[in-house]
Amino acid sequence: MDAGGTYTDAVMIRDSDGSIIDSNKSLTTYPDLMKGIRNTLDGLDQHLLEKVCYVSVSTTLATNSVLEKTGYPVALILANNTDIPNRSKIEHFILVKGGHNSAGNEVCPLDLDSVRDFVLRVKEKVSAFAISSYFSVRNPEHELRIKELIAELSGLPVVCSHELSQDLGAYERGVTAYLNARLIPISSHFMEAVSSEIKRRNIDAKLMMLKCDGSVVGISEALKKPIESVFSGPAASLVGAAYLSGTENCVVIDVGGTSTDVSLIHRGVPELTETGAVVGGWQTKVKAIRMETSAMGGDSHVWVRNHVVHIGPRRVIPLCLAAVEHPEIIEKLQQNQVILRNQIGENLQPTKFFVRSGLELSDISAAEEELLLRIGDRPLTVSEIYWNENRLPSPGTLDLLIQKRLIKAIGFTPTDALHVLGEYTQWNRKASVLGAGILAALSGTDEDEFCLQIKKDVARNMALNLVSFLLEDVSTEEIEKILRGKFFAGFKIELPVVLLGGPVKAYEKELAEFIDAEIIVPDYCSVGNAVGAVAGKGAKKLEVLIKANYTESKYNLKTSSFVTFFPGGREEFTSYNEALEFGEEIGSKLIMNYMSDAGLDTTEVSIDMHRNDIITHEGGLPVETRLTFSGIGEAGKNRKMEVE
Repeated sequence: MDAGGTYTDAVMIRDSDGSIIDSNKSLTTYPDLMKGIRNTLDGLDQHLLEKVCYVSVSTTLATNSVLEKTGYPVALILANNTDIPNRSKIEHFILVKGGHNSAGNEVCPLDLDSVRDFVLRVKEKVSAFAISSYFSVRNPEHELRIKELIAELSGLPVVCSHELSQDLGAYERGVTAYLNARLIPISSHFMEAVSSEIKRRNIDAKLMMLKCDGSVVGISEALKKPIESVFSGPAASLVGAAYLSGTENCVVIDVGGTSTDVSLIHRGVPELTETGAVVGGWQTKVKAIRMETSAMGGDSHVWVRNHVVHIGPRRVIPLCLAAVEHPEIIEKLQQNQVILRNQIGENLQPTKFFVRSGLELSDISAAEEELLLRIGDRPLTVSEIYWNENRLPSPGTLDLLIQKRLIKAIGFTPTDALHVLGEYTQWNRKASVLGAGILAALSGTDEDEFCLQIKKDVARNMALNLVSFLLEDVSTEEIEKILRGKFFAGFKIELPVVLLGGPVKAYEKELAEFIDAEIIVPDYCSVGNAVGAVAGKGAKKLEVLIKANYTESKYNLKTSSFVTFFPGGREEFTSYNEALEFGEEIGSKLIMNYMSDAGLDTTEVSIDMHRNDIITHEGGLPVETRLTFSGIGEAGKNRKMEVE
């Protein structure tokens, strides 16, 4: 299952041959995502559903929570000797003395008294604590001591940065731990709801979740590290595209309701970011797929001002979809509300409607409250909102109510354009035709020409995202100049291009006009994310570092020992061979422990180890050895299914 911004999708795959035997999609429901999941499961073959014994989910829940700043309050404690940037963005924050050096040796005693005072001061104001100490990836002692003290004083959940990332960067690891702690209650609520729905249907299944690097983990592990589910939706589309197209090398364009994402899979492995995912402006140390994203999707708002057609960046409910639930929209569009040309803007459009979402929020201004009281449970045009007064709503106030999700906007979208052209007819076409007629008149064209132009613009945006992703060092402006011009040259893509999303088949021809590539629109492309959620494998990558420890004599430096650093600890040895042997053993052991904790079958795990030595002179022992372990687990192996 995949709970996306517009749709919640589900597919069932037969384990014996990997074929898709049923699928369904329904609208994602906010704020109760469980309702959309229930609707999706109701549309599947119930007889087959009873036989399911493996369930995996992906979702944009974590990403949306960070972007919308709806996570729970968390306190961040940094043990460091240097100042930390951007700390003003975190309300409950303290910087205390402490930390280690790159060899794992303490450089400053930990100031536990300051930690104690801070915890006692804020423990009633937060739901969890996050900790990061300097070089905790070399020695987590200070983080563990702080964690023990917090547990003693508050009993609240505590997240340590060394538990989430091995990368250097105390502040970025701290941000990762901070965001993770904010997401724990939200993810727990979502996954518990999914689990209870599976149990309610008497499905005896192993429950897994897709991470943002394209691998799957068991539900217990996912709840410990919800930050790793950010961008799990795009990761699911990447894995799903490779599965559906039958290729291990492809670039994927995933057209959703809100955005278009481009990503790459090579030799069956998703390409990951080198620096970590950036979520809502926060630089984290979360390993996520590298992708190019634009705020243009099937539900992007199409609006006109001064004869110029704009697409997005805001998302609205398509007219064709809204008219199914609210048929009075047809009559309202036929009346063609009048808005003066100098008043027209993104929110003040003759084809835009507003309706309450059902959410309640006390923290709103008097102007917001006054406007909200005028908007009810049925869609209203801007003219109707102030029908008894000679004025229109403030676009800024409307904007704030939309941002706070207190009202939902309805308007013309690329999905409506496809309905007008007859290339996608899922909902009410008449509403789309009426909306197209109104906007076409504003832009100075006819309905068909207007909709064809929108379709071409969406395809060009897909091509722009694709080429920008592949040509990282070329400016977007230069790429767009070529895509918009008429030249005896263009862009050739060497990898197959796989399209995912509801009506992507409609854009295949237009996309081919902008790029020279093998374009694949696989069967079940509309539920590709759900396919990726269940097709994902268990994967874990970690590093073990062995470094020579020197002592300084009067005449030279002398190797006194070798230290083996591994996730969660360090061990010191008198000989290099002992340190190496321990490193090889602990790396494999940690991979297997992870796979077991993730709920994967450890008999199906394969581990590769890559060794990189740094030697200062020929014939000498390495001064540093880095062991990189990669483990792959078959999440779906040995699942018996009695299916005809």
